[in-house]
Amino acid sequence: MSLKHPVIAVTGSSGAGTTTVKQAFENIFRREEIKAAVVEGDSLHSLDRMAFRAAAAEAAKLGNNSFSHFGPGSNHFDKIEEMFKTYGETGTCKRRYYVHSEEEATLHNKHFGLADLKPGIFTPWEDIEAHTDLLFYEGLHGLVNDGGIDVAKYVDLGIGVVPVVNLEWIQKIHRDKAERGYSAEATVDTILRRMPDYVKFITPQFSRTHINFQRVATVDTSNPFIARDIPTLDESFVVIRFSKPKGVNFPYFLNMIHDSFMSRSNTLVVPGGKMSYAMEVILTPILREMIENKKR
Repeated sequence: MSLKHPVIAVTGSSGAGTTTVKQAFENIFRREEIKAAVVEGDSLHSLDRMAFRAAAAEAAKLGNNSFSHFGPGSNHFDKIEEMFKTYGETGTCKRRYYVHSEEEATLHNKHFGLADLKPGIFTPWEDIEAHTDLLFYEGLHGLVNDGGIDVAKYVDLGIGVVPVVNLEWIQKIHRDKAERGYSAEATVDTILRRMPDYVKFITPQFSRTHINFQRVATVDTSNPFIARDIPTLDESFVVIRFSKPKGVNFPYFLNMIHDSFMSRSNTLVVPGGKMSYAMEVILTPILREMIENKKR
């Protein structure tokens, strides 16, 4: 951990809603004039799209039907740890991007002066911009632990985004259909293949976070595989757990976030429609203190 060069990691499974938290941080960065070096978790996979498909097919031939994007076989856990450690010590590190779309390919080709970047591959590594205030990571493995690798020990603020699992699956099924054209059956196959790595590498991270945001639906999600739509924010609550409640100004949060309440001594519950607002109310003073400590 580093007071001078802090590292923030937002971690959550595919379909969990980490983008919502990222947007909240971006709003705070803009308002507080914080210059953040942003790292996308996908950029630290070890296999591009075609290589992953080949590796998964080869694993299946050998009887391993659980090869996934969640495990160490397809990720650079060591590079995540190295990146966080290096930034915390020096305020700089190297970064690359995973190209998701043709639009991103066009932007990255222009940035790197290339013409051959296509969706499904990685950009070259490059140094992050100079004189940043902090490093911001958003992805699957921001607090992962695997043998001798312990990413969490280099994270100054760890945020978990964890919908209840049925809601997470509903979000993933609908997102994969809308954005990638996958059938519900194909997404369910992916969920099943990922389950061992989900249990071993994703879930344990949420015991290492400083704050967890867990969305809980107030409508029936008992069979996520036939749900016709995603429960809306207004059809849910957000359970916010603080790992270290000492010093947390709960009376202020209760006053600022209407209809919120405490369910435990370290747990704040807010209406789902106020999720983004609650994130900014809670995270803004934390980031202000982080920047003040950095300047001392």
